[in-house]
Amino acid sequence: MTAPQGSVKGTREPATLEDVAREAGVSRALVSLVMRQKPQVSEERRARVLAAATKLGYRPNAMARSLASRRSSTVGVLLNDLHNPFFAEITDGIEQVARRRRYRVLLSTGGRSRAREEAALEAFLESRVDGLILVSTLLPEAKISQAANLAPVTLVSRTSTLPTVDSVLTDDVHGAELAVAYLIELGHRRIAHIDGGRNPSSGPRRQGYERAMGTAGLECLVVPGDFSESGGAEAAERLLALPELPTAVLASNDMAAAGVMDRLVEAGLSVPADISVVGYDNTSLAQMRQVNLTTVNQPRAEMGRLAMQAVLERIDGRRTEAVSHVTTPTLVIRRSTGPVPRRRSAHRYTARSVPPAVASRGLMVTPAGGSAAS
Repeated sequence: MTAPQGSVKGTREPATLEDVAREAGVSRALVSLVMRQKPQVSEERRARVLAAATKLGYRPNAMARSLASRRSSTVGVLLNDLHNPFFAEITDGIEQVARRRRYRVLLSTGGRSRAREEAALEAFLESRVDGLILVSTLLPEAKISQAANLAPVTLVSRTSTLPTVDSVLTDDVHGAELAVAYLIELGHRRIAHIDGGRNPSSGPRRQGYERAMGTAGLECLVVPGDFSESGGAEAAERLLALPELPTAVLASNDMAAAGVMDRLVEAGLSVPADISVVGYDNTSLAQMRQVNLTTVNQPRAEMGRLAMQAVLERIDGRRTEAVSHVTTPTLVIRRSTGPVPRRRSAHRYTARSVPPAVASRGLMVTPAGGSAAS
């Protein structure tokens, strides 16, 4: 049996512009105009070209087109962690703007690893993306600056001091202050904060917590953690090992808050009857009926839209100076918070054999009106 003409081992080679032109009985230049959706083509000839392209299974060669126009019509989006719904919700906003502008979005993740982020960034630059959006990136500023010399860069959930890099973020200091103020309004005085570790948003959130506690004349209790459920669970373990459990916890994000709640419930405590828990982000996780988490809302889709718009402004040459978009957080009250408990649950709760020296390691206690001690 003879293989089809133009095929190798029975697999047909991709159709070219010349193939479509020959099938439709028109010039290659006219086929190019149709594929680029130019208006100067009659409807009759446009229909013939499209019919021929469909028959032959023609797909435009994006690489060749980008070489000719010096644009790829793609934006690379680097996400810190695919397990956190916050990043998916940011990407929703990015995609909304990209679709309107007929841009493609290439996604990659660093998996909360700086080395993996650097590798993903290099892959984007080698692919000649037109712009970059880096969401909660751990990359050092020097790497970001190098990338910005090759393509427009917008940071999301991280500030920038670079004159050529845009940023989109939430006023996280104010967001944490809102959460603490609400807990104080409920009567809580012993409020712990689970830190977010290396994440760029951790510092401002911790600052807001400490500022609100200091203003109220209350002692700060900062527990090491990160932006994951396991990090929240480990932080809860440290709290359970303390002589006195706090009556409320402000977690660094919703994922950590979920981990805290899971471990506290496992230990026999009731949320919020025994202890109140507040998250940060207001992701889909916080909205689940089983979680019902009081949390600080970031307008995630809006942040994604702003980031994509900023990159496109740079790509189109409409702006050269850096801009910083700061969105306003709001508090969303659900069922994970309540008044200070009059007494703890009758169930005896214990930590999982955590030695006191380990349980207290990394804890930062700041007396009211004093300096931090660990």
